Amino acid sequence: MGAGHAHPLYLDRGGRVHRLAPEVKIMAVLLFTIVVVLTPPTSYPAFAGYFVLVAALAVVARVPALWLLKRATIELPFVLLAIALPIVGHGERVQWLGMSLSVDGLHGAWNIFAKGTLGVLASLLLAATTTMRDLLLGLDRLRVPAVFTQIATFMLRYLDVLADDARRMRIARLSRGYDPRFLWQVKAFAVGVGSLFLRSYERGERVYLAMVSRGYTGRLPSPNDRRAPAGEWAAAATLPLISLGIAVLA
Repeated sequence: MGAGHAHPLYLDRGGRVHRLAPEVKIMAVLLFTIVVVLTPPTSYPAFAGYFVLVAALAVVARVPALWLLKRATIELPFVLLAIALPIVGHGERVQWLGMSLSVDGLHGAWNIFAKGTLGVLASLLLAATTTMRDLLLGLDRLRVPAVFTQIATFMLRYLDVLADDARRMRIARLSRGYDPRFLWQVKAFAVGVGSLFLRSYERGERVYLAMVSRGYTGRLPSPNDRRAPAGEWAAAATLPLISLGIAVLA
């Protein structure tokens, strides 16, 4: 469990973007997202430029477009909400295909769709080019409170263990001929969740005591303390700088 962990969204392509330090990629995506959020929803050329910029970054990072589109469907609930806004919105209305649509609702729907999609695509590119361990290391280098990074580190290390415990408990339940499928059988599921929580809590206590006895002081040692050189910061800064230029020109 001490080895590095990858997540399902990571693509090991070995490109130039992959080799950048995690903290510079996190900052680049964060600043790009801020520029996108602050862009007025009626600045349509700016959003077109942002999409072109994200597409160019995906090409440089060697992340397939189909891979991005499949995983971007996570925002589908928000897209459905955006579709409903023109119908239920108030204010000035326009007629389109026999439907009365709110102008403010149309602007709101476009705002949610455009900014949400750009944010999801940027986050997916960050996840595709950075392992989960490097993401946590980058957050730690950016001075994110240690309590958050340490909790996330432990969660990452023991998530597979907890999933395996839940799988074994389910197999044990099925081997005894009990497979709850209906609402009135939810008691078995609730008991299983409670048992898994207690076992996880007890394991966490044992692990913490073992770590303290070995000198743990609240921060895990980092095997690689390489700081990002100025060149990597400059390379990563091209994303927010170009997006800012697009916003200003648009």
